[in-house]
Amino acid sequence: MRGDGAVGKSTYWSPRAARGASRIVVSLREQRAYFYKGKKLVGVSVISTGRKGFETPPGRYTVIQKSPDHSSNLYGDYVDARGRVVTANVDRRKTPAPPGARFRGARMPYFLRFTGAYGMHAGYVPRHRASHGCIRMPGPMARRFFHEANLGTPVLVKQ
Repeated sequence: MRGDGAVGKSTYWSPRAARGASRIVVSLREQRAYFYKGKKLVGVSVISTGRKGFETPPGRYTVIQKSPDHSSNLYGDYVDARGRVVTANVDRRKTPAPPGARFRGARMPYFLRFTGAYGMHAGYVPRHRASHGCIRMPGPMARRFFHEANLGTPVLVKQ
């Protein structure tokens, strides 16, 4: 990340002289997340939200959990005793573990939970909706949002 706030195409972070309470606005239509301090926009990130059948729920929420090294307890891989993938990309509720395998949850660094099983975290961000409902962000932006948001930070997810 450059010192001028540039992060990459369609993303930036520039908190200069920004004061006030933090809030996050997520636009499902635009596939963008916006971070505000008071009334000033300080950051914008591309995102990837829930795909068909796993839509990210619109609504007004607050950050209820912060976990820098979070892992999913629903989605991930089954691995053998040496950690080698036996079955990849499983929903452990639907796919039983092969004999001798254990579940390893998908990594979700810089996780900001805002309701139930939904949150924002670093992850793969294609230019379309692709997640199981969480809001994926590029790593550098997920880290910025994570460090600037506190428990109780408002999160508005809008169409």
